[in-house]
Amino acid sequence: MAKDEKAKAMTEKAKGKAKEAVGRAVGNERMTAEGKADQVKGDARQAKEKGKDTFKH
Repeated sequence: MAKDEKAKAMTEKAKGKAKEAVGRAVGNERMTAEGKADQVKGDARQAKEKGKDTFKH
């Protein structure tokens, strides 16, 4: 289960970076902000999983 969550976190971060880059390229501030938000969600999910791993061992 943890690997699935970690994969989701990495995917979310990558998707956010891509969305942010596209938003900047076309000058769309909303898309840029959404991309940054997706990256933050991915970071939070990844931190949660790292915390679980720390207490697991």
